[in-house]
Amino acid sequence: MPTSDDHPKPTRWAGVPAADRVAERRSLLLASALELLGTEGWSATSVRAICQSARLNPRYFYESFDDLVVALYDQLVAELHAEVTNAVRAVGEDPRAALRAVVETTVRFVDEDHRRARVLYVEALGNEKLNRRRLETGFSIAGYVQADSARRNAPASEQVGMLTGSILVGGFSELLLAWTDGALEVGREQLVEDATELFGAMGDAAAAISARRRK
Repeated sequence: MPTSDDHPKPTRWAGVPAADRVAERRSLLLASALELLGTEGWSATSVRAICQSARLNPRYFYESFDDLVVALYDQLVAELHAEVTNAVRAVGEDPRAALRAVVETTVRFVDEDHRRARVLYVEALGNEKLNRRRLETGFSIAGYVQADSARRNAPASEQVGMLTGSILVGGFSELLLAWTDGALEVGREQLVEDATELFGAMGDAAAAISARRRK
């Protein structure tokens, strides 16, 4: 007489459409990569470790990704960009308010999950592709700084704007890392206020440099 052991047990993906399976496995792999890269760094983030954490066969890794860490970085950047865009739209046309919204949203984004800060600002330095992404995406805040300075002064030239952007990329990254690591003991609101004022002053300085060069 047949027993329950004679019947195969349902698989993890039984009844799930093929496209949904791939999407769910991708989500699991990204979550595992965030946990490993965001807490233990590159040394712990291997294909084997990611698959073990996600409880997936390694073949599913290659099914979903050519470069998982780049996909993770791009996902975090996309999430942050969406939140920043919404925040800027909500404050209207005032460039200084927009600058503050960018700073405030970015601070909140990494404060809600410190793994994000490590992936975006630390581990990106150890991978050539990620470092290029970091530099490309980091210049977005410089645009708000330039817009704020242009409202009150002559706008900075493209060359000086790039210089300002480079300083902001490194400076804001280091600021957020020091703060999320506890090395900078200041409340979130004060951090946002101070950073906004400093970035605005940097925009003013960039405009002043450009004005002197045009004389």
